Amino acid sequence: MTEIALTLRRVARSGKSLDRVWISVGAILLAIGIFVPHQLGPSIGFTIDQLLSVAPFLMASVVIAAWAGATGADSLIARAFTGQPVAMVLMASAFGALSPFCSCGVIPLIAALLSMGVPLAPVMAFWLASPVIDPGMFALTAGTIGMDFAIGKTIAAIAIGLMGGFATLWLSRMGFLTDPLRDDVGNGGCGGAKMRAPKPPVWAFWRESDRVTKFRRDGVKTAVFLGKWLVLAFLLESLMLIYVPAETVSAAVGGDGILPILIATFVGVPAYLNGYAALPLVGGLIGQGMQPGAGMAFLVAGGVSSLPAAIAVFALVKKPVFALYLAYALIGSFAAGLGFQLVI
Repeated sequence: MTEIALTLRRVARSGKSLDRVWISVGAILLAIGIFVPHQLGPSIGFTIDQLLSVAPFLMASVVIAAWAGATGADSLIARAFTGQPVAMVLMASAFGALSPFCSCGVIPLIAALLSMGVPLAPVMAFWLASPVIDPGMFALTAGTIGMDFAIGKTIAAIAIGLMGGFATLWLSRMGFLTDPLRDDVGNGGCGGAKMRAPKPPVWAFWRESDRVTKFRRDGVKTAVFLGKWLVLAFLLESLMLIYVPAETVSAAVGGDGILPILIATFVGVPAYLNGYAALPLVGGLIGQGMQPGAGMAFLVAGGVSSLPAAIAVFALVKKPVFALYLAYALIGSFAAGLGFQLVI
């Protein structure tokens, strides 16, 4: 068990007793009730209406996540890291876009892969592609912003993975990046168990009571997780639509040209809350004048290099690898936003 995995587990346990998301929701509602009481009813009504509008997509996300855990489908990822380096990069990028891992949850798995001697290039490809999109995120993106955004994010995830993977492969063949992990990082612990001894998925999971129980448990856990972030996001959006002038948004990230996309790329890193919470916020900003390309850059940059993920990466790998990780994320996010703006 790596120190990273232990830290993440301690954070998860502490969050059960004192959930910062629900505390934030309560604090916002309290502040609205004290300072602008006339806005309390409309904000609550807006939040409920928006939750109902994305309910089908939310349920799809919950079912997909629970199904992946119950069947053990994530063990298929192990196949992406066997074979020739070029083929591994291609497979890792595709599997990264399809995997259900978030930017922080993938850390123990990455530690295990690197400690087992898997080349850095495919690991980097997987690492970059995984947090941008997953099946559940695809469904919610389509429901909150549109199918074109969902498809665009998927293409961006694979493209960034390929870019980072092949660039790292070239650097590795030049003799750089030979020892990426920090000296005090272990072998990935339980996060790498599925990589060391992958088991075939059990597609008919309903035939085994333990897997049915896991399906239900993961479903409830995912529903609560997504629900609280969406409540916070829609609540913030209700205030943003009232108190953030459209002309302010347009001046910062609206209009034509590449500057708004560049700004959104760099703003996306510190301003990003959560992949699911960001979706309705970006949808609201687009409605107020943000370029679609800037919205795409914001979503992709925040997903790959949000502050929690960046801190976890920094604790896991050496500084040159971390610098490359950030460079790939920013360059790829800007390119994704620019490309999406040109195509849309």
